[in-house]
Amino acid sequence: MPSQTLRYLILPGWHGSPDEHWQSHWQRTLPNAMRVEQADWNNPDPFSWVAALERAIAAERTPAILIAHSLGCVTVARWAAQAPGASLQRVRGALLVAPADVERPGCHEPLRCFAPISRGRLPFPSQLVGSDNDPTATPARALELARDWGSLPTILPGAGHINVDSGHHRWEQGFAHLYRLQRQIERLERRCV
Repeated sequence: MPSQTLRYLILPGWHGSPDEHWQSHWQRTLPNAMRVEQADWNNPDPFSWVAALERAIAAERTPAILIAHSLGCVTVARWAAQAPGASLQRVRGALLVAPADVERPGCHEPLRCFAPISRGRLPFPSQLVGSDNDPTATPARALELARDWGSLPTILPGAGHINVDSGHHRWEQGFAHLYRLQRQIERLERRCV
């Protein structure tokens, strides 16, 4: 159910998504998909990461669905809290996978500059997919972020950080979450007509 009238913006987390990561597979698979590139994947800076997302959204008038993983989810929330209205209107929805809790004790030092996490409700539909054994966010924390952001949550059993290390290479099952998001967007758009 990928759409030709949308573009898919892939937002990796810390260290980017290697070639064998599901986000890279999805980028190769989905029509009109592109990665939001960051100048430095290893030393993330919230201001430059948000600016890169804004540039990618503003670059085209085509509506976008954001597909974020880990620190990419936190970047989406931070961007949405300060984005211009014209850019917000170009985003139809967001799939937020394994959000990193950058406020947790023991969080890696390079990620702490993304705290505090923007907690405002996202102005577009979103789905949050977490895991009951993700080392970067407890299930309770993932559900709390979903509530704050207005996201429909799903907590997967035993999925880890939903990355290469947890065995998620192609993650074909993940497309079900993207399709559910697209159906949610379509229902909302029909109501507004």
